[in-house]
Amino acid sequence: MSVIKSACALVCTASLSLLLSGNLQAAEYKHSLTIDKMTFDWSVVGENLAIKLSAPTTGWVAIGFHPTDMMKDANIIIGFVKDGKVEISDDFGTQPTQHGPDTKRDGQENVTVVGGSETGNTTTLEFTIPLNSGDPNDGVIQPKADTVIMLAYGPDRDSTKLKHQFAKTLTVNLDSGVKK
Repeated sequence: MSVIKSACALVCTASLSLLLSGNLQAAEYKHSLTIDKMTFDWSVVGENLAIKLSAPTTGWVAIGFHPTDMMKDANIIIGFVKDGKVEISDDFGTQPTQHGPDTKRDGQENVTVVGGSETGNTTTLEFTIPLNSGDPNDGVIQPKADTVIMLAYGPDRDSTKLKHQFAKTLTVNLDSGVKK
């Protein structure tokens, strides 16, 4: 048992050291867009996209990539903060107005939670996703190309089953930060 405790102490010490040195923390975001009252901050970091979403809700916030018809075919990352805990789901747009977890469609959960908060009436989520997860439900994000994204947030309840109260689709070059 003492070997396990020693190993845990070593890992905790190393993690704390990385955190304090600034190597393991929420990303410094290179780009930011505010659409109405929702903010999308992001940076391309190696083979990943670091994302921060903030919206005026105590419910869910979401982003989707590559929709073909409203939500259809989009890689959708949707989540909320409940009792201080971040809950995020990696979904796929099955119909123009429906989506569900990738894992129910032979896909994988490809989101790494970095953090999140619910302060006042604002929910903020921070996470990373791979640019190319290998998951057929996700598609490939090519930062230098124009990318169609969806931004949305729901009403003040922690249920991703509730319809959005805000949704917007736009085209962005993720590398340059230019909105088309």
